[in-house]
Formats: sequence, C-alpha cells, structure tokens
Amino acid sequence: MSLPEFKFRSRRAFLRNAGLGCGSLALTSLLNDEGLLSKSAAADRRLMQPRQPHFAPKAKSIIWLFMPGSPSQMDTFDYKPELRKQDGKKLEGADPKTGFFTTSGKILKSPFAFKQHGQSGAWVSEIFPGMAKHVDDMAFIYSCFSQSNNHTPAMLEMNSGMFLQGRPCVGSWLTYGLGSVNQNLPGFVVLHGAMPRGGKPIWSPGFLPKMYQPTSIDGRNNTPISNLARIHGMTEQQQRSQLDILKAMNAKHQQLRPHEADLAARLESFELAYRMQTAAPEVMDFNQESEATKKAYGVDQKETQLVAKQCITARRLIERGVRFVQLYAGTNGGGGGVADVPWDGHNDIGANHRIAAKSVDQPIGALLTDLKARGMLEDTLVIWGGEFGRTSDSQGSLGRDHNPHAFTMWMAGGGIKGGVHYGASDEFGYKAVENRVGVNDLHATILHLMGIDHEKLTYRFNGRDYRLTDVAGEIIQKILV
Repeated sequence: MSLPEFKFRSRRAFLRNAGLGCGSLALTSLLNDEGLLSKSAAADRRLMQPRQPHFAPKAKSIIWLFMPGSPSQMDTFDYKPELRKQDGKKLEGADPKTGFFTTSGKILKSPFAFKQHGQSGAWVSEIFPGMAKHVDDMAFIYSCFSQSNNHTPAMLEMNSGMFLQGRPCVGSWLTYGLGSVNQNLPGFVVLHGAMPRGGKPIWSPGFLPKMYQPTSIDGRNNTPISNLARIHGMTEQQQRSQLDILKAMNAKHQQLRPHEADLAARLESFELAYRMQTAAPEVMDFNQESEATKKAYGVDQKETQLVAKQCITARRLIERGVRFVQLYAGTNGGGGGVADVPWDGHNDIGANHRIAAKSVDQPIGALLTDLKARGMLEDTLVIWGGEFGRTSDSQGSLGRDHNPHAFTMWMAGGGIKGGVHYGASDEFGYKAVENRVGVNDLHATILHLMGIDHEKLTYRFNGRDYRLTDVAGEIIQKILV
C-alpha cells in the first residue's frame, strides 16, 4: 500500500467517524433537552405516580363546568340596567363585526329579571335559582376576555391558552405536573353529551405524551365506557395472561425505540383499561346513590337528567382521586342554539337561555350543595363559564352574537374567597374595562390553586420550554383566600 493511498483512506475514515461522532453528540444533547435520556424519569411518568406540587395546594381537584356556545354575561350574572333603559337605541362604539355574523348596533335589553342574592348581594338572573343559593361561595369575574369570536378557536384558547390546535389543554398539563392519585382511574376525565364544537382536539394533550390525554365519556350512552367490557367467555386470569404476553412483546419492541413517548403511553393505556374494568363501572353505578340525592340533582326529570348524571359522576370521580373533570354541560337551547353549542342564542336569547339554563341550574346547584355537605368543596375547585361572551347589541331582533371582549366566569371552593366580585365590564356589558382577565390569567390562577407555579411547569418541545401560560399570566390574587 503506497503512502498517498494510505493517507487518503485515513482522511476518509477520519471524516466519516468524526461526522458520526458529532451527530451522536448533537443527538444526545437534543434527547437530553427533551428529557428522554433519563430512563427512571420516563418510567416514573409512565406509571403516572402522584408527584409533589411546587407548594402546598389549596385545591386537590377541579370540576370545570364548561358551557359550550357561551352564555350571555348580561343575561346571567352581569346585571346591566342600562340595557333596559336604552333598549333599541344605538350602542355607541359598537362594531357590527365583533361577532361571527353581523349585529344591528342597537341595544338589546335582557328578557330576564334580576335579583340580588346572599350576603354578598350578587345579582343573578331568574334563570339560575339553584346557583343563586351559592353566590356567597362564588367569586365572580366580570372582566374576562378572549381573542377569537369563533367557537372552535375560542374553546381551544380557553383550554390550552392558544387558539390553534396542537397545544396541550389545562387538564393534560395538570396530569403531567401532578400525576394521578388513583392508579385504577385516569387522572383527567371529560364528560360530554353531543360532541362540542371542535371535537376532541379541544381537550387534546397536544405535544405532551399521549398518556396525559383524557378519558372522554358520552353521558348519553347507557354504557358510556363500553369498550372496557371483557370479551364474553374470557376469565380475568386469561385476560391478565393475554395482557402480560402483549406487554412483553411491546416492551421488546420498545427497547428498539426507547425514545418514542407515545409507545410508552400506549402500553400504559392497556394496563389502565384493564384496571378500569373494575373501578369504572363502580363509579358509574348510580344505584349506589340515594333516591333523595338523585332527585336533588334532577335525575328524575327529562330536562335535567343528562347534566344531573354528569354532575354526580364528576363528584364520584373526584371522591376517588381523579384530579381534573371537565364537564361540557347544557342541552340544545333552541332559538338558534344547536346541540354542540347549546348556549348559542343567535336568534332568540330568551328562548335559548331558558332551555339551556333549565338543563344545568338544578344539577349544578345540587353539586355545590353536595360537595359542601361532604366537606369536599374546601379542596375542590369548581369553575363555570363558556368560551366567550355575547354582544350587547342585537343580532336580528332578539338574538346576540359572539363577543370575545367581555364575559363572566365564576369559581368556587378550593382556595376561592366566596362572595367576591372582581373586575367589571362597561355599563352595557360590551367590553371588559376594569381589572381585565385574560385566559392566561385564569390558567395561572387555576395552576396556583393546585400548588403549581405556572412559570415553572414546562415541557421541552422542538428545542423550546413551553408552558400553559406561554409568556404571560398573572394570578388573580383578590379572589383567593
């Protein structure tokens, strides 16, 4: 072998080896940034073990009562007498394109009577007699605003902080941060009837591992988790043996792909489904509830039956250690509402809201009463609201269009100071003007009550540390105990 030939081959080998080495170093750095090199940490997350919060929490669990389609703030909790005084007159500063369609620019009075309730004197519409009994446990936030006037993007924003798909929702963030207390039930459950506008992406885990996605339950089905049923004729021992074989095969498959987080999530989902075969039917067994309890929630009435069962299920899930339950509540309100957005009163806000409110008021009032009687409201945060508000000027003659500039939400229990009225919209309820609260602020407050610093709960994805509140979010201190 001549010297020149030897040099050529050595240089070629050197460049090849050096290139592979640099690539390996770069890959190792990226994997380390993603937190994928720590096998023990990955195993801990796969098992969904409970994890310590950043500080002592005020709340241990959350029930989020989501009103899809969005209730009108001026017709529910944000009393605006000027609407009645100036009904039909021009609304100064109104933009006919604020909503999804076009509004008239003329002020529309509320079709409902309002009264003050409780020691706090909170104004509540006549359509909520059940919830009105609990105003002294609630903190009303009258100055909420969002960024989109369309249902799906607004629901995405309310759940994930962004109005684009692909970001994790708040329930997934909480499960990622805190794990699961009950290993036989999921840490995050969604209860719904008709699939809300936007479908499953609105409660997606986004770029978080899929083990943090919720178990969604359709309350309209007699067997809401039918796919948990064991194959007819198969014994528990046979199923366990089958799962063990499948687990061994998948584990071997995973050894060749150690950095595929979704594969680990799939393995965990098989095991969770097996454990849920015993735990889930017990949670859904309403026969364990007294007749008095079922009647109080409204299980015996057609209008309230669905939401009543959902509210009882939510309470039973929380009792058994589920951290986060999101309940999409309300039946078709008529008057322009459709099944997947029941509060969407484009044509007739009065007809729409009477029907939608009837379906939720008694069950939610009973839920608050029940939680309080059981001593659970102290550490259960209850949240109520939609994805945006509605316009103060009319759409057509009797309807209201979408309005992201002002809406009302309330929170109760779990570290919330009851009887508080925070923020304000203008005299017509058209825009939030005092102590404005964005979605990032809501999320920061929710995480804080669960013992999480919203600036420290992060997940590295594509080279960046993401968080639920992005680069914003202020805790609403004045509504906290």
